[in-house]
Amino acid sequence: MREAPYTGLTRETWAATADRLLLSLRPFASPDHARIDLPGPPSAYGPDSDSLEAFARSFLLAAIRLHGDQGKDTHNFAEWYADGLRAGVRSWPRPDQLGQAKVEACSIALGLHLSRPWLWDNLNDEDREQIVAWLATVVGAEYPPINWVWFQIVVETFLKSVGGPWSIDDIQSGLAVHESLYRDHGWYADGPERAFDHYNGWALHVYPLLWATMDPGLAKPELVSAWRERLAQYLRTTIHLIGSNGSPLVQGRSLTYRFAAAAPLWMGAITGATDVSPGQLRRAASGVLAHFLDHGVPDERGLLNLGWYGEWPRIAQSYSGPGSPYWAVKGMLGLMLPADHAVWTATEEPLPVETGDFTLEAPEPGWLVSGTKYDGVVRIVNHGTDHSVPGDERADSPLYARLAYSTHTMPPMDQAAWSGAIENSVAILHPELGPSHRNGFTSVRTGVSKAKAHWVRTDEDKGPEHGSGRGGSVVEGPTLVMGSLLHGSHEVRAVVVEGKLEPEWKLEISGWPLSAAEPPTETVDGHKVRITAGGLVSVVAADNGFEWAEVRRLDQASAVGNHTAIPCIRTVPETGKIFVAVITLGAAPEPLPHLTIEPAGVRAEWSGGRVDYLRLADSPAGSGGSTNPG
Repeated sequence: MREAPYTGLTRETWAATADRLLLSLRPFASPDHARIDLPGPPSAYGPDSDSLEAFARSFLLAAIRLHGDQGKDTHNFAEWYADGLRAGVRSWPRPDQLGQAKVEACSIALGLHLSRPWLWDNLNDEDREQIVAWLATVVGAEYPPINWVWFQIVVETFLKSVGGPWSIDDIQSGLAVHESLYRDHGWYADGPERAFDHYNGWALHVYPLLWATMDPGLAKPELVSAWRERLAQYLRTTIHLIGSNGSPLVQGRSLTYRFAAAAPLWMGAITGATDVSPGQLRRAASGVLAHFLDHGVPDERGLLNLGWYGEWPRIAQSYSGPGSPYWAVKGMLGLMLPADHAVWTATEEPLPVETGDFTLEAPEPGWLVSGTKYDGVVRIVNHGTDHSVPGDERADSPLYARLAYSTHTMPPMDQAAWSGAIENSVAILHPELGPSHRNGFTSVRTGVSKAKAHWVRTDEDKGPEHGSGRGGSVVEGPTLVMGSLLHGSHEVRAVVVEGKLEPEWKLEISGWPLSAAEPPTETVDGHKVRITAGGLVSVVAADNGFEWAEVRRLDQASAVGNHTAIPCIRTVPETGKIFVAVITLGAAPEPLPHLTIEPAGVRAEWSGGRVDYLRLADSPAGSGGSTNPG
């Protein structure tokens, strides 16, 4: 289509997808519409919570449809959900009884706000009073100091608008928490930990600017102005974090929300708080949705199941149930905009990765970012995010603490991946406990981090799984100073080991995991390991004293393919010596760089003539020399 040359998606396509998602839920609804009991493994909170979740999140999508089409309601969404609300507030667990209900109350309140002329205004007084009474149990309640504060702020602001109870203290304290989460350059951390992930976009940028429209008198103009500038800054970076395949960066918890990753893009369009063009916003958001549509989402029943493409419950956290994936509806906020809005009439423009190769820094999450036009891959190396705090000796979370993530690969999430740093890591390999962890590392500078290597007996951890690394008794290891240079398809990854070493320990550098329906192919040539799958190659190459090379293989460990392969190289570590390897992900990678090991770091000369220097230490460490990993 002329106006959508990259994705082919129009507003009509989006609307039809939304309607299919909503209509496909009806066979699973109770006669009074208050429950939507979807198939799939339950969350830790049980079926009543899961049923409410499916109702509330889908209701938000119905409200978005009503709002954007000014009440045009071909499928009778307003009456269908009004029936469910009438019955539900008389039977659902209340927010003061169930923590997850605090979350879902926000979707209900926001949905009521967006659809007010066509739903709330048509309810009778008794029904309104019952809904207000259910929502009002949030007033004065305690909320964790993360994105959850917005659930209370939004609900109480809606209550204020309809004459219900509310607390200015609740709202002001929630706003103060939100401000405490802000770091810089448009980035929020979702709590006191180094928790940088998609919640930054689909929660911490979305709710403030939507809330500001609910009651402009509550929203201080200077604060709204700050939020708008933060969103604009964030979008300048996040537009680079989408691959030409439309996939968002595969990193962080709640990945089963899928195309919710498009939500901050739509907020830029809705508010105008962005300097990204309407055509590029449209291409990016539609690209994210198209990526999942092209991979069989929703499923043959029209449902968003627990998974990434197909059903894969292992991707879920303990709070995730069959209704959870419907938070994907935040990625459909663009349907609030009418068909004649600039973002819908603009012709799609290419993403940054489709325009040319790029590199950039995101200092707040501690990421170096590289995009390559020839294969559309966006990759990051990570020296700042682990969903933890410095000194915390839990295990690494494969969702946060790996050294690299991309738009074209997924970190394995089987038991081995939660128990040891088995891919995209620098680790000390223990003969019994496997690869060490770096969780709780210290960020030295962008691209360099220092970690106390440790092993964790994760089988001792019986707590809920919320995406962070798992706990257990700890065995201490040496300190690892590790650093990265990123250019094109290649990362130069270097490490210095500090502290006492045991004779049986090995130093391991592992590369990108490739997963596919069939086992990836492999080539091991000296100290160069190459695996191939799905048109991509993953390589670890070194010529710096490494003694062993192999491919680690896993089955049923990834949502994108049943067979996973990971290239690894190993050696006997030496205190103070710099070890270096080149880690590669791409379709047809450019030539490997020429590396020179110097007393305090590594000099890399790339194939185009550019020269970069990776400084690992402020004082001499190791010996000089040249190496050509190719």
